[in-house]
Amino acid sequence: MANTREIRSRIKGIQDIMKITNAMYLISSSKLKKARKSLVATQPYFEALQATIHDILVRAPHADSVFFQRREDINAEDRKKGILVITADRGMAGAYNHNVIKRAEEEMKKSSNNSLFVVGTVGRQYYLRKGIQIDTEFLYTAQNPNLFRSQEIAKTLIDLFAAGHLDDIYVVYTKMISSMKSEVECIKLLPLERRRFERKTAGYTHALFDPSPEIVMDRLVPNYLKGLIFGILVESFSSEQNARMMAMEAATDSAGDMLKSLGLQYNRARQAAITQEITEVVSGAKSLKK
Repeated sequence: MANTREIRSRIKGIQDIMKITNAMYLISSSKLKKARKSLVATQPYFEALQATIHDILVRAPHADSVFFQRREDINAEDRKKGILVITADRGMAGAYNHNVIKRAEEEMKKSSNNSLFVVGTVGRQYYLRKGIQIDTEFLYTAQNPNLFRSQEIAKTLIDLFAAGHLDDIYVVYTKMISSMKSEVECIKLLPLERRRFERKTAGYTHALFDPSPEIVMDRLVPNYLKGLIFGILVESFSSEQNARMMAMEAATDSAGDMLKSLGLQYNRARQAAITQEITEVVSGAKSLKK
């Protein structure tokens, strides 16, 4: 059995770790609330954009836009796929990063002509260790999701799609379902699908778009994609903070259980030491009597 000094040292170390894990839990909780608040504040604007795009598709169904071109004349094996992978900049968030990378690898196996775009230091370091080429890295974005960085990502992907360098663009990220559950999702960013903008509507009257429905659409879609990517970044960031909160809570609880166990060990060791001292005193007294 360890002596009381060793047990006290272990108790002190676990108490220090417990303070750190509890502090990390509180920090992640604060970041989560702030991120959700920014998403709620900007959501109405991008919902209005989506509704406007729907109105154009309904009133001008024959309007042609590069963002809706599916390029079906290209064979499946020749299609160039872009995959945007959103990970975190740090670990200690349970299986958050592992699940995203695993889902991205499954998606990459479906095509032999992939272009990889990475958000987050963890994902970038993983692919560099594996020797997988990263076409573009969006640094400092995972911990600071904002509209400026979303616009930068959207512009990069839109330019590559419009130039024909990419035929399909997907994003792999973690969606926060509830405070206890998150799921990794893979959705298509481009080309856009008309059914994504479907909604129940009443009858429409004729509308005039100036200078043309195509030009109006080409101005609206980049802003819509910027908002969509911003929402995805915030969802990923929220899921990361939620995963870290759960991991730190579990670590704190485990530390508490260890402290209870060590407390019992300390009391037993102390009791054994006291008993031994009493035994030695009694034995010494008996020896003196003799």
